[in-house]
Amino acid sequence: MKEILKLAWRNLWRNRRRTLITAASIFFAIFFAIGMRSFQLGSYDHMIKQVIEAYTGYLQVQQSDYLDDPGIDNVFEAKPELLKQLEGDPNVKVAVPRIESFALASTGTLSKGVMVTGIAPDKEGKLSGLGRQKLIKGRNLGVDDTGILLSERLSKYLKAGIGDTVVLMGQGYHGASAADVFPVRGIVRLPSPDLDNKLIYMTIATASTFFGLSNQLTAIAINLNNTDGMKRTQKRLTKLINDNRLSVKNWEELNPVLKQQIEEDNKSGQIFLAVLYLIIFFGIFGTVQMMISERQHEFGMMVAIGMKRKKLAEIILVEMLMLGFLGAISGMMAIIPFILWGYYDPFTMTGEMARMYTDIGFDPVMPMAWFDGYFFRQAGVVFLMVLLASWLPVRSILKLNVIKALHGQ
Repeated sequence: MKEILKLAWRNLWRNRRRTLITAASIFFAIFFAIGMRSFQLGSYDHMIKQVIEAYTGYLQVQQSDYLDDPGIDNVFEAKPELLKQLEGDPNVKVAVPRIESFALASTGTLSKGVMVTGIAPDKEGKLSGLGRQKLIKGRNLGVDDTGILLSERLSKYLKAGIGDTVVLMGQGYHGASAADVFPVRGIVRLPSPDLDNKLIYMTIATASTFFGLSNQLTAIAINLNNTDGMKRTQKRLTKLINDNRLSVKNWEELNPVLKQQIEEDNKSGQIFLAVLYLIIFFGIFGTVQMMISERQHEFGMMVAIGMKRKKLAEIILVEMLMLGFLGAISGMMAIIPFILWGYYDPFTMTGEMARMYTDIGFDPVMPMAWFDGYFFRQAGVVFLMVLLASWLPVRSILKLNVIKALHGQ
């Protein structure tokens, strides 16, 4: 085996140009396959973080009917022991109590339907980064604050700044009237354009008074340490709560539209990737065929002087594997700086493409995904293509006609 490796390595560099052309085809295959998949998965991660980690959480505890009828009447009692139970799970990063409903916000002649969210300011920052990370003007809410935080786009629409007042009118618990005037304490910038257009934060105590609730919540939002274990954690928490009046929902159930968008885009991306793989395969196959045609006389000479066809086929197979390894490793090394660049400094879209992303409620940003299983899977697929392409030279050598090969036929 050692002799075969040595002969294969020497054969590769007897014709450097041919070797570099073949390795380059594999290099670009790896480079573009990993780069494309990284962009695709990075965009999905960014979408999920915008909506899930920035607001809803990966899991939510709700009253059983709340998902189908998200009204202020479908609430449950806020028991301190329930929060302690949830946060006791090893995969729960933070559990945040919420009161969520809708109202009409007005400032003089301007009005808009908004989402009103009652929060615990000290805990909310651990889930959505509210406060220092998202506050762009004013100050954050205190525990007993009676003011509100406006999302940036909403504040621009209502033309309301720090110190201005906003009138909120809506429906409270069991049909009670909910109307009051609230001073603006701060402006927050949310990553999701959809949320940034309509969200108002106030403390849970203020929201309870406004909607006429008494120590009740609409949801407890939960973020996880390990998101891969989301559904297992969901089952554990459902057993832990053991209350038919409450249910634990995951983000896929809470936001089926986002899940469907990701699945549809992923399918179209996989089709495009399959087409790319097909082009890559025929590129590698054509390069290998060119190499075999050039070396017919060489193969004929080696068999004529006594080398067994099987032995020669083994040497050529090892050559192809070396070429595949050389191209794969160089392609993986070359894409690493681009992934790091795209991860830390994402590409921002402009023009019509940016407008399209904003219209469907997402930031016009395309980050690249961090190194994960996809990085090695793409390299594995391309390396498998090299193995399939190796079938041609092996078959050619095993069926070699020595006389024709020596005469270059």
